[in-house]
Amino acid sequence: MAEFTTIARPYAKAAFDFAVEKNDVDQWLEMITFIGQVASNDAVVSMLKATTAAQEAADLMIKLGGEQLNENGQNFIKVLAQNERLLVLPEVAVLFAEYHNDYNKQVDAEVTSATKLNKTQRAELAASLEKRLARKVQLNVSIDKSLVAGVIIRVGDLLIDGSVRGKLERLGNQLQS
Repeated sequence: MAEFTTIARPYAKAAFDFAVEKNDVDQWLEMITFIGQVASNDAVVSMLKATTAAQEAADLMIKLGGEQLNENGQNFIKVLAQNERLLVLPEVAVLFAEYHNDYNKQVDAEVTSATKLNKTQRAELAASLEKRLARKVQLNVSIDKSLVAGVIIRVGDLLIDGSVRGKLERLGNQLQS
């Protein structure tokens, strides 16, 4: 996957820069996210690998994209096909979404909680993270009862472990050293 990221990065950046230039970032996000999901389908991957002609591969993706792809989106697909890069579309979509979030000063926070968080707790957590990160925060909350109590927050490379399980593990490590 790291190789796909390296290959996808210039395409995602070019598409994002074009979208910013045309003041059409949100529509491009929808378009690239959709076609990235299509390109991650196993049947589509098999068809793309079996297709040797760039125009044929581009036509297939454009047909599958249907009305979701505008003329510029179709041209983007053609460029990817000519450079034999259609298989990196899912990674292009991920990178484009990251550029979009940076552009909007927004970040996704993965929150794992021992119990269900109510609206007030979510709002307080989001406000605290927004203050600390100086960005708008979108919380994605999941529940893991093995945490005993507390939460684990992941935002990019940042990890905040406020769970009882994490505290017990750190205590155990200190006692062993």
